[in-house]
Amino acid sequence: MEDNKMIGYIKNVLENMPTDWLSLTTHRLDIYDEKLAKTQFLEQFEKLYNENNFETSALSSLPTAYDYIRLGHPLSSVLEWAVSRLHNLKPESVISFSSKTAPILAILRKNLLENKHTQINYTDELPAFFDSEVVEHIYGYKFELKKVESAAEVTAPNSYRGNGSTVFISQQAAVGNIDLNSGIDFFINLHAQLGSVLVANGVSNERYISEIQHVRRRETIAMTPANCLVALKSLVTQSPIEYQKTNIETDKSTVLNLLTNITGTTAEPLVASSGLSIQYAIMMGLIHDAMENHSGKAIKFVVPPNCYGGTNDQARRVAACLDHVEVVDLPVDGGNDMVQSIDTVLEKIAKEDAVPYIIAEIPTNPRVEVPDLIKLKAVLSKERKTAKGGVAIDPVFILDQTFCPNVLFLGEGEILSTMRAISYASGSKFPSGGKCTAGYCVANSKAEGLLKKIEQHLMLCDNEATALQYEILAKQLPSMNQRIEDAYRNTREFVNFIHNTLPEAKINFVSEELAEQGFTPSVFSLDLPTKGNTDAEREAYKRALNHKLINLMITEIPNESKYCVSYGQLKGCYWTIPATSTQGTTKEGDKDYIARVALSGNMDLEHHKKVFSSFVESI
Repeated sequence: MEDNKMIGYIKNVLENMPTDWLSLTTHRLDIYDEKLAKTQFLEQFEKLYNENNFETSALSSLPTAYDYIRLGHPLSSVLEWAVSRLHNLKPESVISFSSKTAPILAILRKNLLENKHTQINYTDELPAFFDSEVVEHIYGYKFELKKVESAAEVTAPNSYRGNGSTVFISQQAAVGNIDLNSGIDFFINLHAQLGSVLVANGVSNERYISEIQHVRRRETIAMTPANCLVALKSLVTQSPIEYQKTNIETDKSTVLNLLTNITGTTAEPLVASSGLSIQYAIMMGLIHDAMENHSGKAIKFVVPPNCYGGTNDQARRVAACLDHVEVVDLPVDGGNDMVQSIDTVLEKIAKEDAVPYIIAEIPTNPRVEVPDLIKLKAVLSKERKTAKGGVAIDPVFILDQTFCPNVLFLGEGEILSTMRAISYASGSKFPSGGKCTAGYCVANSKAEGLLKKIEQHLMLCDNEATALQYEILAKQLPSMNQRIEDAYRNTREFVNFIHNTLPEAKINFVSEELAEQGFTPSVFSLDLPTKGNTDAEREAYKRALNHKLINLMITEIPNESKYCVSYGQLKGCYWTIPATSTQGTTKEGDKDYIARVALSGNMDLEHHKKVFSSFVESI
């Protein structure tokens, strides 16, 4: 009876849900409390359920659930809640993934760090994407495989008592069918084109939940909104999933051709479910290549300590699992010169005869700085010697090009064409205009041979872009460069206006000279003037002023100004404070408590100028 009530309610919710539940890839920070994100959303959703209230206005007023769609979103939360209610579980014990591999890897990672055993049970055949040899030798995960006839056969070996986990993998045609028993710690349902749903069984496994969710946040994404909708429809009708026909082959071909044209490269690009998904494939693919071609040598990932928090966190998470991998800090902002820092770091790595991989953003985030590219080319191309006098391993430069995906870095004759270089970008920004999270990577001719290894890990992690993501990119990429140009024009005008209106403020933005070279970002950071008798007072005053400015903008221009972390959006203006959003997992001393502003080519710039003028008058 209760199940029928719940299923009826979900059916009504799906008919009345806000359009944003399907289309948004970011979130409003002014209604978002990260510590309470899922619980806060579900507590209020459950209240609506108890009142049988499924009005669109009520659903729209629910707090933001999770961030972007990597960690989760409203529809993934509703799906997990519905599955949990069907089986009398806690909602947090049910976790959906776009990937069918990631939930397995999440459990293996946790058990590796705790030195625990893992037994993976499966029926029929082991899923094709799960390359057990690579998972063991490259990722370093330890496990045993066991084929069973059904879930009822799963029992933990005596040696696992208190020191191991049993996983049961089931390939299901419908959503919500879970056959739990006390011998199963983690039940994973695989759903063909949709992804997977993991259930953590029992109180003893609750401590895995936050770390499994963090894998979803950093190395993959939650089941996408569109696929969660398909899954929920299967659940409410209690029938097999209805897969819609897609044009994925055509859309994929279109996207790959567009990317090669946009980037000026010739090697076939790779497209993933998110920017961090492609970055993870790059990291693991390069580790694989180093282990094959430079066996026994240490691997060093050189990463700016204040870059995007997801990049920073992911690099350190990979290093935490592998003794031969280490993260080396690369100071690039705030008076530090990227080229000089790279030179110093590469000299040290060369002496150690280690394998150097450099991850850097150009322009940098959030200071929007561009290094001297001629000097950068020289430093990356320089032959170095090991301590024993041998030729050191040349670096691979991994460029996060999200801020300026239109700049030609890697094509033949371009500035980064003569050394091994890979470029990648987050698709939730300019490539899709904020319509999906898919990310991509390309390589120059020198690094083309590395793409096969990167692709191998992209597929192993089941992190390729979805059919809908390819469809969206196919529609949005043709207009990307024009949108970049239009957004830059607005940004330059707004920056000039702020400079004239509030000359005491420090604005981080590209110079006119850099813009002429093609660096036309549409984001700038704003260091507002401050006052006080001590450093602490001045910092506190500036932080309060940041919030005052943002609150004024989103209050006065609610249809255009949003307190969000995105960039490259199709319309409006997004405001954020990196230290409390994109740098969430960055070390405190490396955070930037400044305002970051991202403009589009479609916004009422005059209105924004007017509101900024009133802000200046108020201070």
